[in-house]
Amino acid sequence: MRWKPVVAVAVLVAGVVAGRLTVFDPVRVSSGSMEPTVCTGDVVVVDHLAARRGLGVGDIVTFPSPADGAELIKRIVAVGGQQVEIADAVLLVDGRPVPEPYVDAASIDGVYFGPVAVPAGTVFVMGDDRELSVDSRAYGPIPVEEVDGRLTLTLWSSCPG
Repeated sequence: MRWKPVVAVAVLVAGVVAGRLTVFDPVRVSSGSMEPTVCTGDVVVVDHLAARRGLGVGDIVTFPSPADGAELIKRIVAVGGQQVEIADAVLLVDGRPVPEPYVDAASIDGVYFGPVAVPAGTVFVMGDDRELSVDSRAYGPIPVEEVDGRLTLTLWSSCPG
């Protein structure tokens, strides 16, 4: 009879550990599209309940690629109901310039895109390395329900500097 409490505690601990692993997961980044914010080889913690808690502009999120299902990581630059465009390397949301100190504007000088309306229930995502990133400019807005995580912490960074 003494083993029942031990088994109950073991099951409880296993459930808590399994729950944490499915809510917060360490992930190794395999793409440079978010440089210099998140670099290839970085280890980040992803919160898988982020979409349920609400997503906002500036959040760095993960989701399966619309092209091949590979896990992608990008920054939300606009949400449903907003309008996005790029005019000579400057991101405009609802016609207003967005400060983006992490984007190398010189590398995309002369780039124009949009304007595009972001449908309700979706987010428009872009990589911080705008010159090399394949993002919502190519595959369109991402449905919120397809966002499977939000970056919450960088455990280890391989970014220079």
